[in-house]
Amino acid sequence: MSRKGLGVLALILCFGLILIGCPKKTVVKEEPSVKKEGGVTKLEAQGTKEMKPEGAKELEKSLVAKKEPGIEGEVFESKLFKDIHFDFDKYNIHPGDANILKEDAALLEKYPKVKIQIEGHCDERGTTEYNLALGERRANAAKKYLISLGISESRISTISYGKERPLDPGHNEEAWAKNRRDHTVILSK
Repeated sequence: MSRKGLGVLALILCFGLILIGCPKKTVVKEEPSVKKEGGVTKLEAQGTKEMKPEGAKELEKSLVAKKEPGIEGEVFESKLFKDIHFDFDKYNIHPGDANILKEDAALLEKYPKVKIQIEGHCDERGTTEYNLALGERRANAAKKYLISLGISESRISTISYGKERPLDPGHNEEAWAKNRRDHTVILSK
């Protein structure tokens, strides 16, 4: 084959790869929030029967399943866990956010079988690698704080999404402040 023929073939292959690309992941939230399996909710089946009935119902009502795997199982969103936020390029816990983590610890003490995943997030500034590392430091800072409050390390997983999953797609300080956060989800095996 001639050089011109090889060049055309390479160009066609490159163009085909560009068209195919990598499909984006889509997150689909599904309701009702907790599925019943044989008349028993998934959480009850995992041993949350030991909780007070009204407490179990409160937690179950707050759950919304996400169609994406977590570090150690299926991920559930809960409105009972609030995000904490960070200053630019920092991972220290502010006093107001420490109070949020204390509330999270109280919830975890109330539900001793529940495991969580702390997701570290950053704003869009900086490289992907830098923000993944910073997101990991942020998630680990929250994990260490919860451990200091008596929560078992085995109940807490961390993951960093860096700047890849912004809460606010804006390109200003207000959006960036919302995106510099730790987000907590419940894990279910």
